[in-house]
Formats: sequence, C-alpha cells, structure tokens
Amino acid sequence: MKNETGSLVRPDALPDSASRPVVTPLSPSVVYASDTPDMLDRQYEGDLKGYTYAREGHPNADVVAKRLDRMEQAPHSGVVTSSGMAAVSAVLLGLTKAGDHVIGGNQLYGRSLRMMTEDLPRLGISTTLVDPGNVEAMRAALRPETRMILIEVVSNPTLQVADVAGLEVLARENNVLLVVDNTFTTPRAFQPFAHGADIVIHSITKLLAGHSDVMLGYVAARDQRLNDLLRVFTVTAGMNPSPFDCWLAERGMLSFDLRFERAQATAAILADHLATLKGVRRVLYPGRCDHPDHARAGTLLKGQFCNMVSFELEGDRSAANAFARAAEGLNFAPTLGDVGTTLSHPASSSHRALTPDQRKALGMSEGFFRISVGLEDPDTLCAVIARAVAAAMDV
Repeated sequence: MKNETGSLVRPDALPDSASRPVVTPLSPSVVYASDTPDMLDRQYEGDLKGYTYAREGHPNADVVAKRLDRMEQAPHSGVVTSSGMAAVSAVLLGLTKAGDHVIGGNQLYGRSLRMMTEDLPRLGISTTLVDPGNVEAMRAALRPETRMILIEVVSNPTLQVADVAGLEVLARENNVLLVVDNTFTTPRAFQPFAHGADIVIHSITKLLAGHSDVMLGYVAARDQRLNDLLRVFTVTAGMNPSPFDCWLAERGMLSFDLRFERAQATAAILADHLATLKGVRRVLYPGRCDHPDHARAGTLLKGQFCNMVSFELEGDRSAANAFARAAEGLNFAPTLGDVGTTLSHPASSSHRALTPDQRKALGMSEGFFRISVGLEDPDTLCAVIARAVAAAMDV
C-alpha cells in the first residue's frame, strides 16, 4: 500500500536524540497536538502535564517562571505575563470588582499610578494614594471595602523605603491583601513572601532580563486560589508572553546576580561622588546615611541597596536639558535595569501626567533625575556625570 504521509504538511515529530541541548530550545509554536480527545481532556483537567495553546502556557514561559519562583521562594508557580504592567493589571483588575477599594503607595510607577487614579475609578473601584512609609496614614485610609494595598519596596523615583513590616501587620489584622511590586529591589535584595506579602509582582523587562530587549512581567500569589485566579485572568485577557522574549529573558537572568552586584557597587560609589559636586542640591540613595529612610533600608534590605540613584540639580528645565546633552555615552531613556547606565527625568517621562505642584509635593523638580546604574567602570561613569553636572551649571 502506498505510504502517503510524505504528502502531509506536518507528518513528522522532532528527531530522537540520546543527548539534550544545553541551551533551552526556543518553542514558538502557538498550538500543541494531542493524540486523542481523551488525552486533551486529561491535560485540561490536570491529570497530564502538557501544552495546548500558547496563550494558556508554553515551555519558554514555564522556564522563566520556575527560575523566578525559586528566586522569590514563591509558594506556588507564578505566571509570566507580556509586560510588567500586564502583571499589575492582572492583580488590580483580576482580583477586584466594582465597589472595592484599593490603597496604593503615592510614588508607584507612573502607569501604575495612572491605573490607580483613572482606570480603576472608571470601573467603580475606588482608590487612595498614601505614603507607604507611614503606617498610620495607611491605617487611616482603610475602609470596610478595602481589598488590597499595593506598594513598591523602594519607590520610583525618589527611592523612599516602605515600612513593609508595619504594613504586613496592618494588612493581616484587617484581612487585606498586601501586594508588593519588587521590580526595583529584585529578589536579590528583598523577598516579599518572606516578609508577609500575599502577592509579588515583577517587571522582568528591567533588571532581571537586563538588556533592554525583552518586555515581560511576573506575578505570583501566596494563596493557591488567588494564584489560579491570576492565571485564568491573564489567559482570558490575552496577557500571554512571547516565547522569544521568554527565551531572551532566561539568557539575561543567567547573569543577573553578577550584574546586580556590579551595578550596586558602582551605584554606591556614584552616589557618594554626586554628593561632592557643585550644583547638586541633594542625592538620594538608600545606602547613604543622609537618606531619610536609611535605617529602615538597612534593616529591610540588609545591605543590598540596589543600583538606583536619584539626585536633584540646581536649576530648571534648561539645566536638565544641558545635563542630558552633556552626559556623553549615557542614554537618556525612560527605562531602568539595562547593562548600560540610563538617565531618566520623571517630569518629562514617568510622572509627566502629574501637575508641577503634584510633582513638587512628591519631591520631583525639573532638576530631578533618576540614574539606573549599569556595568560601566565606576571612575569613567563618575567622570561623565561630573562633566554633565558642570555643563548644567553653565546654563
């Protein structure tokens, strides 16, 4: 009888091999074939481990999730999403309903702030923004319908340090979920689950992947039921990550510990150097004794003060423009966590939606910059920044 399989479009499986690849294979397939309807049923029911449709999960996402699960000591396997904001959205939209109330830190990432102040209220979910370092202010903001508290351990961009210990007690006593965005600090500096957090969020895009060529997020919950709700919502909302981005992120995460330690060490040197420069009004780095939350940072982060440095120039937007132009070799870009140092100006990027008075109340003037320190030689980086500050003072 004639063998007609040769005329079929996809008749063959992958070749068998007694050995295995050292590098995780990229699996871009959108669909996965099962042998029978019964087998597919068993996969959906959880009796068999297997993939069905890439929006519901794929190998590359699972590899990244497992790595972050280990780093965060997550009680259950987390979900990798298409971006950090997809992870934030999964929590805020997937676990709340009209009539609920959410409390957020008053210096969250700009798009998180927008969601808190514009999108959630539009859907009937009320919100309040409070200083996460002031537990009593958080307590005063609680309502009977409060569902969760969302904070960043170290805030963007003024690097305030949240009173996580106090907020954990407050949330537990009032049956409120404590949600921690751990993007700035990373599991290297802080593990929220070990400090009572109910949900942990990451923008893998930043330090974890580390090369500005990936856009991914991650979310995991302590409670299995919440974890399942988050997984179902991300699938339904189409927040699935690209296999290629996951593949790139895994590669970046392999060097994460080394990158973090180098960038953090350089950040401490740069912060001290900035404090000596004429024209710099103030420097914000949790590792410095003059940081308002230095004592809390030392207790919470145990010496891991991370790679972010913020400072304020004397002068206005003209000085800011001059500084950015003169910082030769450093990218002025609304991002963080790259292998190269990047400069961010909140008034024109992450917090541009706020009024000047609102930014002033949060400590962000036109001369305020955030530096995400990369892997440059410390002496070279300090010299570049010093020349840029001098150029700003000549305006």
